[in-house]
Amino acid sequence: MDGDRMISLTEGGLSRRGALKATATGAALGTTFALSVQPVQAQTMITTPADGLTAGTVKVKTGDGKEMDAYRAMPATGQGFATIVVVQEIFGVHAHIADLCRRFAKVGYYAIAPELYFRQGDPKTLTDVQALLREIVAKVPDEQVMGDIDATVAFAKGEGKADTAKLGITGFCWGGRIVWLYAAHSSALKAGVAWYGRVVGDSTPLTPKHPVDIAKDLKAPVLGLYGGADTGIPNDTVDRMRAALKAGSPAAQKSQIDTYPDTPHAFNADYRPSYRKEQAEDAWKKALAWFKANGV
Repeated sequence: MDGDRMISLTEGGLSRRGALKATATGAALGTTFALSVQPVQAQTMITTPADGLTAGTVKVKTGDGKEMDAYRAMPATGQGFATIVVVQEIFGVHAHIADLCRRFAKVGYYAIAPELYFRQGDPKTLTDVQALLREIVAKVPDEQVMGDIDATVAFAKGEGKADTAKLGITGFCWGGRIVWLYAAHSSALKAGVAWYGRVVGDSTPLTPKHPVDIAKDLKAPVLGLYGGADTGIPNDTVDRMRAALKAGSPAAQKSQIDTYPDTPHAFNADYRPSYRKEQAEDAWKKALAWFKANGV
């Protein structure tokens, strides 16, 4: 439980100052931030040290034979670690997502964050959020994402250190939505934790269904963590998701959504002004307890 409070001057081989100032182009996965979210809030940013861990970038072979970068962290000794797939925000696998992998590793997990936009472009290089959404995020098919996460799990199993029979998934913002979808996709999943992921939306060829549409089909229980003052995810849509879960599969009925009153979107993003320390720390404890209670 101490991983969420550990502050260090090192991060993935870069000093904190280096991580904040590194240019996005050519930077190693998980060592810097997308240009569209800079400047970052250094005074609140948590940096978890990699001592005692094996951490860094790995290459995952996808179902179509391509190579996808992923940031992976696990304890440096031992094996048979329960496995957590960490799904990125819209900004890709940046320093915060890598840090979350290290936080999970500090409490004994094998955590891996695949760069799920790699076919569509590098989100770190775009300076405008709307351009990022339009030029990269909107071009990423849900079916592609599901397959790439499956490939990530297969990679973890193949390394021989992870116990993928104890499989969990967590994701933030864009990744929160993906958690719900993957819980309906994968029969191997034990549990998910979705942080402020959109639950309703328009059906498109690339995003044909949204969490509220597949709630009835969940194969693993999901804990949803949402902000009551999230202007992008209205409370009534979250209530619709709660109702859909109650009418769904046994795993759906076991799922739950916790909403933090007067709390904005991205309240766990400690590098952004939206960060809320008290809520983030409470949600982190709930996430770990949820995984443990559900066999991860």
